[in-house]
Amino acid sequence: MKHDESAVSGWRISSYSADTGRSCVEVGWTPGAAAVRDSTQRGLGYLAFEPQAWASLTSALKQRA
Repeated sequence: MKHDESAVSGWRISSYSADTGRSCVEVGWTPGAAAVRDSTQRGLGYLAFEPQAWASLTSALKQRA
């Protein structure tokens, strides 16, 4: 987990989370990575995904929906 959020910009709540009213997943952007965190536990930090890994993850999640 990474904790320094100074390079992360544009945090937004996942549209799926917002639809459920639980607003628990947020995505932000850093130079060269996507950052993902739990909005109910922001102090725990975030996971950073390199662009290829992020594309693979989001593709796999879309196929499950």
